[in-house]
Amino acid sequence: MNNTSIYRETFDDGPAGWWGWGGNHIGLQTIPHRDSYLETISPWWIDYNHAPPGAGYLHMLFCLTTKGPLGEQIQEAAGPNRFVQGGFSRNFENAEIRVRVRGEMKMRGANVVLLIQAGNEGVTAPWALTSQPIIVEPEWREQTLCLRPNESEWTCLKGRHDRQDYYAERPLETCLRDVNVNLMLIAFPLDIVPMGDPGGDIHALRPERDYPVWRSNLPEGRLQLDQFEIHYP
Repeated sequence: MNNTSIYRETFDDGPAGWWGWGGNHIGLQTIPHRDSYLETISPWWIDYNHAPPGAGYLHMLFCLTTKGPLGEQIQEAAGPNRFVQGGFSRNFENAEIRVRVRGEMKMRGANVVLLIQAGNEGVTAPWALTSQPIIVEPEWREQTLCLRPNESEWTCLKGRHDRQDYYAERPLETCLRDVNVNLMLIAFPLDIVPMGDPGGDIHALRPERDYPVWRSNLPEGRLQLDQFEIHYP
């Protein structure tokens, strides 16, 4: 285990293990690397794994796997994962995360927030830090997120009706102490409005697979990530 107190990624040499999930069913993909930053551009896939009775729908913007071994598809898309290769601690309890972002976004009721996912007792527990949204402005802005084990500051996304065997709630404190699946910056929650009659319960069905949606209700734009740091206590 790496004993350093800071994981710092500035994306000077590429995505460094970070990956995205494209819209229109593109799936896992390489995030475009610009001049020492990553950039993601809409449209983004509607992640319906946490539809009600879960907490809702989201877009996956920037993602980092936190535990190896890494799958071949992720390695091809994201390149060398400096977090895993460096042996950085997965204990994020009371850590500070500092992000430097800019963008042009029409959020339409959503926020950009941090998501952590931890495998615990046979399920994956997804917790979103909804009390500390990341502000997106046209100029670069650095913000600090405090990862306190206070469940009132977080939202557990849980799982949709047919994914509750995979996504479920587990104690936040336990999850923060071993974030052993991944972390993400996501847009959440999304306003899913069917285009026409979906032919059933929209939450039992899957948007953009089982029925079309009005994308004018969804976040749109571009987001750039220039720096991501984890400061361990």
